[in-house]
Amino acid sequence: MFEKIAKILITLIFAITGLLLMEVAAPTVAQFISIDYLNSGFLGITPLRLVLGLLGFVIFGYAGKLAAPLIIAYTLRFSEWMAAYLGDLPTSDIFVLAVGVILGLVVASLLGTSFSRLPIIGPYISLILSLIGAIVGAKVALNKRADIVSFFNRIWFSARSKEGGKKPNHPVSCTNKILDTSVLIDGRILDVIRLGFLEGTIVIPKFVLEELQKIADSADTLKRNRGRRGLDIVKKIQEERRADIQIWDTDYDDITEVDAKLVRLALAKKGALATNDYNLSKVAEIQGIRVLNLNELANALKQIVLPGETMQVFLTREGKEQGQAIGYLEDGTMVVVENAKRSVNTKVTVLVSSVLQTSAGRMIFAKMK
Repeated sequence: MFEKIAKILITLIFAITGLLLMEVAAPTVAQFISIDYLNSGFLGITPLRLVLGLLGFVIFGYAGKLAAPLIIAYTLRFSEWMAAYLGDLPTSDIFVLAVGVILGLVVASLLGTSFSRLPIIGPYISLILSLIGAIVGAKVALNKRADIVSFFNRIWFSARSKEGGKKPNHPVSCTNKILDTSVLIDGRILDVIRLGFLEGTIVIPKFVLEELQKIADSADTLKRNRGRRGLDIVKKIQEERRADIQIWDTDYDDITEVDAKLVRLALAKKGALATNDYNLSKVAEIQGIRVLNLNELANALKQIVLPGETMQVFLTREGKEQGQAIGYLEDGTMVVVENAKRSVNTKVTVLVSSVLQTSAGRMIFAKMK
């Protein structure tokens, strides 16, 4: 049914186009015909115009009928390709593209109005400006994607808070999160993304991928395995449908060190830098960049204990000091137990005496209960 209707519409469009073209060509043809009755008519409709119009209608209509199946086939193929392509894009990207194209067409329409009255070339200039406006608008919108989404999010949640009479119970944030080599090799960032604790756009720079590839091609077995693990994590992150992933192609040829490139990229995109590198974290913080350190996150999520509490811990080995025994909690926190040497390889109940927070993590000192 659809194809029949489409064929009829295409045939009509071709036929009407032929009629209009012959209407434009009729005055030129009339100059070469000296037969008076063909050039004389009623209300501007002459036999010559009528004959040319019918010829154009029939010839172009027949050409449209022949071309209709081919046009429909290519149109359907293009629409399926567009649907598949847009289906893989995040909804926010489609929305931003639409906003950019609409704004570009509006600006182009305003500029094209001043050229539309020019003879012959006026309409073509307006058409060219519309195409340029749509393309430029789309590109600018994608480059400013985070700002646009953040702007509309603020409007949305502001309206929702006014309707409900209260403020939204969660902050809106669309900050770019830039991943460095260390967090990709570490791998825990994948679980953080899967659980939805890292919102906004996840940016993976191309120069970070190149560094991972160099590590994966290393002759050292350990480095090679670390590099391959990092590349596997990137692939798994890209497969996360709920996350907004962006591979950043821009490189800084005037900088050789990857850490310096990451700092410049974070400053340019006004994003947060996710890293486990202590030195990179300090350099970034000095320059006012927000740093997301997974080691600090892991420490913050460790079990909180207070002096005087009791717990059960399995003692795995002897300690450095005389009589001490060492055990570990499920989150990896070390527990040093006094006078527990004889209880190694057993699970005991201990009383927490003090908690020490160090740069390497948290240590718990306890004694046998």
